[in-house]
Amino acid sequence: MYAIMCCILPARPMTIDTNSVMVRANGVDLAYDSFGDEGAPPILLIAGLGTQMIRWTKPFCMALAARGLRVIRFDNRDSGLSTHLAHAPAPDFAAMLAGAIPVAPYTLDDMAADASGLLDALGIERAHLVGRSMGGMIAQIMANRSPSRVLSLTSIMASSGNPALPPPEGTLMAMMMGPTPDPRVDRDGCVAHRLRFVRRLASPDLPFDEGGQRALIVEELRRSRSLGGAARQMVAVAVDGDRRERLAQIMAPALVIHGTADPMFPLAHGQDTAAAVPHARFLPIEGMGHDLPEVFHAAVIGAIERMVQ
Repeated sequence: MYAIMCCILPARPMTIDTNSVMVRANGVDLAYDSFGDEGAPPILLIAGLGTQMIRWTKPFCMALAARGLRVIRFDNRDSGLSTHLAHAPAPDFAAMLAGAIPVAPYTLDDMAADASGLLDALGIERAHLVGRSMGGMIAQIMANRSPSRVLSLTSIMASSGNPALPPPEGTLMAMMMGPTPDPRVDRDGCVAHRLRFVRRLASPDLPFDEGGQRALIVEELRRSRSLGGAARQMVAVAVDGDRRERLAQIMAPALVIHGTADPMFPLAHGQDTAAAVPHARFLPIEGMGHDLPEVFHAAVIGAIERMVQ
C-alpha cells in the first residue's frame, strides 16, 4: 500500500491569496476554494494532469453551485499552489519509452488519499466526486478504496487503464514528454508552447478560443511557475496500470462522460470505463475533445445534476 494515512481531524485553514485557502491533508498542503452554500451537498472537483484547479472555470463552478451544491475545487499535489515535490528525481522519459518501469515518487492512490484528506480537513464525511482526465482516475480510485466517503462518481474524459485501448493520437505523448521552455527565463515561449498543446487537445470542430486560453495559461503561471510536477504526475499515471478490477468493485452511482473527438483518450476509453463500473451510465458528447469548452457546460452540468439528485 503506497498511500499515506490521511489526517482525520479538521485542520485550521490558512488564507494564501484572495481566492484560495490552504489546508494540511495527507502530509501535503492543498490549496482549495469553494462555491455555494457550505451546508449544501458537497461536490469535489478533481483536476487533470499538470493542470490547476482554475481549469474548472468559475462559470462552470458557479453553474453547478446554482443547482444547490457546495462546489469545491483544489490543486492536486505538484500543481498550482499545493505542495510541489521538487526534491524528487526527474523522471527518465527515454527509459519509459524504452519500456522501463519508472520509479514513482507518489502514486494515484496517494493523490486519492490527498482528496480524502481534504474532505477530512473540511469536516466533510461524504461527497460527490467529479474528476476530469487524471482527476477522473483519482476519483475512480477513491470510489474503490473509500466507498463510504463517495455519494456518487462522475468520471470525465478519463480511462480504465486497460492496456489494450487505443493510444493518444499522433504526437501528443511526444509533446507531453518533450522539453518545455522554462517560464522563469522564457515566459512568452512557455505560454506559446502550452497554447500549442491546449489547441491540440481542443474540440476540433469548434473555434479555438485563443485569447481565453492564453489568459488562463498566464493566470496559471502567475499562480505557480514550479517545474516538474506534471512529469511526476505522468509517472503516477503510468505506474497505476489497469484499474478494471477495482472499477468492478465500485458501488456508488456512477456516470462516465466522454467526448467523441478526444485525441488523448479516444472514445473507447470512456466506453471501457463505463463497461467496467457496475450500472454506470455512459454519456458520449458529440464533438468534444480533451477539453470542456463552455458550449458543452449545459450538457455536462445537467448530467451531473441528475447524478447527484
